Amino acid sequence: MKKVNIIGVPEHFNLPWHMAIEEGAFANRGIDLVWKDIPEGTGRMAQMLKDGDTDLAIILTEGIVKSIHDGNAAKIVQEYIKTPLLWGIHVGFHSPYQSLEQLKDTKAAISRFGSGSHLMAYVNAQNQQWDTEKLKFEVVHHLDGAVAALTQGKADYFMWERFTTKPLVDNRTFRRLADCPTPWPCFVIAATQRFLKHHQNVLHHILEVIHTYTSEFKKIPSIDRTIANRYGQRLADVKEWLSITEWGQAQLTEQALDQVQQRLYSLGLIKQILPHSDVIA
Repeated sequence: MKKVNIIGVPEHFNLPWHMAIEEGAFANRGIDLVWKDIPEGTGRMAQMLKDGDTDLAIILTEGIVKSIHDGNAAKIVQEYIKTPLLWGIHVGFHSPYQSLEQLKDTKAAISRFGSGSHLMAYVNAQNQQWDTEKLKFEVVHHLDGAVAALTQGKADYFMWERFTTKPLVDNRTFRRLADCPTPWPCFVIAATQRFLKHHQNVLHHILEVIHTYTSEFKKIPSIDRTIANRYGQRLADVKEWLSITEWGQAQLTEQALDQVQQRLYSLGLIKQILPHSDVIA
């Protein structure tokens, strides 16, 4: 058995991986795929790829592109979720802020620098024509940290995947003021260059298995109820999420990569536009 380490956020997007592991689909190919949940998100996962603490990661597209620009010896293997991520923009339930416009020049909670919550705060600010030089941040590490920061007034707003935070809106911990969709496919599979160099055949088998699961995922009987029960979601929310989410089985297009790089460059978050071959395997 070849051991392969893989990481991802503990969210509903990654259920196909858990189902494949639990059903022995990778083991049948001689692969011991060891999954680890990373609640801290993309910034932490990018660091783990850089440090060689994992072989593969299911990671936000803009986050891994920024990390590769910053010297991470990793590459994008393919897209994983080919539709945009719907980022909810949240404030504490008792916050005085009632509209997105009121958040101008306030402090955003982020899991860490280089994370999706950090980078998308820039995208949102640019969308609103705010001065991105005036953005302020409070590092909170994970969702629980964001709850504490917004409740205690250490930060003013927090951007996180809308359906993951929906239970916190329902129980009146957060209020959601608006949504900010990514302008590109949101999740990709990334690998260290070391893994790509030495284990192409293993990677091929892993991708074959996950493609089988993601291409059939929505057709699984009562999959909406399974997700609702497993992730503590309301069934109506799961149905809405499934209706706007598509899994990908192909490489990220050069057009999509160009879109990410041009946006990050326009925001001053990367210093140049890299050739596609530096980013995509």
